[in-house]
Amino acid sequence: MLEETPAQSAEFVELAAEIVSAFVANNPIPMSELPAVIASVHAALCGLGSAASQTAAEEVEKATPSQVRKSITPDALISFIDGKPYKTLKRHLSTHGLDPYSYRQRYGLPGDYPMVAASYAAQRSELAKSIGLGRPGAQASSERAARGSLKTT
Repeated sequence: MLEETPAQSAEFVELAAEIVSAFVANNPIPMSELPAVIASVHAALCGLGSAASQTAAEEVEKATPSQVRKSITPDALISFIDGKPYKTLKRHLSTHGLDPYSYRQRYGLPGDYPMVAASYAAQRSELAKSIGLGRPGAQASSERAARGSLKTT
């Protein structure tokens, strides 16, 4: 929970005084109940910030299976945060303070939900294979040597 600063406290006291004075001007209440009304209004004002952040976190809707299917296209993944298409979601998620696990949890996505579009992953895979990545060391070095001898002739 957030700590209240002295400036916020003074502002809450002023707001509570204005609200209570407006209430008392239009509604007759006994003097003995006035401190309780002031205290309850001040407590309500102090609790607004924490209650708003809690309800905002709870308002996130879980994605339905059809929404999950529609969010995965061959060329892009549609973000549940802003609805825009992305080739990779990881950087987008980090700008919103999320990681892939928390994103999946927040929107009720399956554990195997992709973070990279299929066509982009295939492009990157082809690029890696073309430069010899992912092969055992002896095989890759012998192929590099063979390519080197072809270039010199």
